Amino acid sequence: MRFQAFRAKCLAAAAFILLSPVPVQAQPEWPQKPIRLVVPYAPGGSADTLGRLIAKHLGEAFKQPVVVENRGGAGGLIGSQMVAKAAPDGYTLVISGIGSHVIAPVDAANTFDPLKDFTHIALLGGPPIAMVVNSEQPIRDFKGFISYVSHEPKGMSWASPGQGTHGYLTGETFRAVSRLNMVHVAYKGAGPAVADLIANQIPAGFMTLSSANAHVESGKLRLLALTSPRRLPEYPNVPTFTELGYPSVTGTTWFAVSGPAGMPQAVVDKINAEVRRGLQTAAARKQMAMESMVSADYDSAGFTRFVASEIEHWTPAVKALAKVR
Repeated sequence: MRFQAFRAKCLAAAAFILLSPVPVQAQPEWPQKPIRLVVPYAPGGSADTLGRLIAKHLGEAFKQPVVVENRGGAGGLIGSQMVAKAAPDGYTLVISGIGSHVIAPVDAANTFDPLKDFTHIALLGGPPIAMVVNSEQPIRDFKGFISYVSHEPKGMSWASPGQGTHGYLTGETFRAVSRLNMVHVAYKGAGPAVADLIANQIPAGFMTLSSANAHVESGKLRLLALTSPRRLPEYPNVPTFTELGYPSVTGTTWFAVSGPAGMPQAVVDKINAEVRRGLQTAAARKQMAMESMVSADYDSAGFTRFVASEIEHWTPAVKALAKVR
């Protein structure tokens, strides 16, 4: 009897322990360590400018360093693919964009799926594409460009920031509809392309206006046309491709913050909110105005729908160009 009473007490104690609420250790608030922000292009272009702008704000807001890492090549595919394979914990992000996540994957279908392999977090914005020539070239305006290339037996070579970038798509679209003899030279980012342009190593180029802005202002490059829907206040004498009779050569470049697929929604929402807040600061507004960049306000779900619509819009054009290359 004494043993049975002891056994009953032990069972009761065990039951009490098992049924008692166990304190759950709270998960530490993200972020707890530095964040890596991959820019899949060389330093000096629009993606790099926006990446560093938002990295500074996020670092201050989250009180953790946001380290920008340039991994250029293949129109943004190399750096983007690296991020697609990273852990979806919010500590590895990428500056995505129309080039790396809309245009380039069409030509490299086995690289990654731009929707399934990424979490699209927040739109940053971007500038129109600019058609520029070195100022030492005997070309004063768009009409002069058409005349010069038409009478040049060897045609004209032109630079883009890389195969699959928006600059590439714009230049190739213009070449196709104008039927001019133009030879594409792909660079590993806007920085190297601009460097050769201002050195007159290559006569012409298609790239974001923000990549060329400073050298247009200095007189080293001449701005001939823009893909914006209307003329820009800062360049009132520069026509748009639409008004020049090329309505298919239009559209604004955009860049954004994305991460690997499967990121926690709470982390996504936190980054999205802070990016949107950062773009409204006086410093960001000033920088984006200087770079002729515009943005739009999306939550992560709205931005993901925007990416899907861009893929649907641009894929037929990219495939059509691939057939005539």
